[in-house]
Amino acid sequence: MAQYPNSFDKEDLLKCARGELFGPGNAQLPAPPMLMMDRITEVSADGGEHGKGHILAEFDITPDLWFFDCHFPGNPIMPGCLGLDGLWQLTGFNLGWRGWQGRGYALGVGEVKLTGMVRPDRKMLTYRVDFTKAIQTRRLTMGVADGIVEADGEVIYQVKDMKVALSES
Repeated sequence: MAQYPNSFDKEDLLKCARGELFGPGNAQLPAPPMLMMDRITEVSADGGEHGKGHILAEFDITPDLWFFDCHFPGNPIMPGCLGLDGLWQLTGFNLGWRGWQGRGYALGVGEVKLTGMVRPDRKMLTYRVDFTKAIQTRRLTMGVADGIVEADGEVIYQVKDMKVALSES
């Protein structure tokens, strides 16, 4: 396994977005404004609820975030798909952090529950991803995980069976 720190600040995440953290052609986060976190506070390959790895991250919410102006005008709400994308981003990041090679691709999600909203008065989102499987064979590199998003400590999104793969092509 590669030797990377267990937490990352915003500059580290921007390095990952530029392809500088895990190297060219490997797991890469999107650049702002699609980068859906400000810091990763914990990452492991053997922690979490199932002992298969986990990752925790935070995203600071401010009223001037780009999506509040367009979704929906006069009734600003963060699109739920952006929270889901943040969970996928973190799942792929964990695979790259393990030292596994290839570019990350979301493959799907088994179940999504949205039970709350992110409005401009929220202060922080917390992402929690717990791996149920982490597979690396000659033909397949994939993580399967469950995740939650909390807004100021309140669970607002829950997902089961997220799938992210790394591919060399």
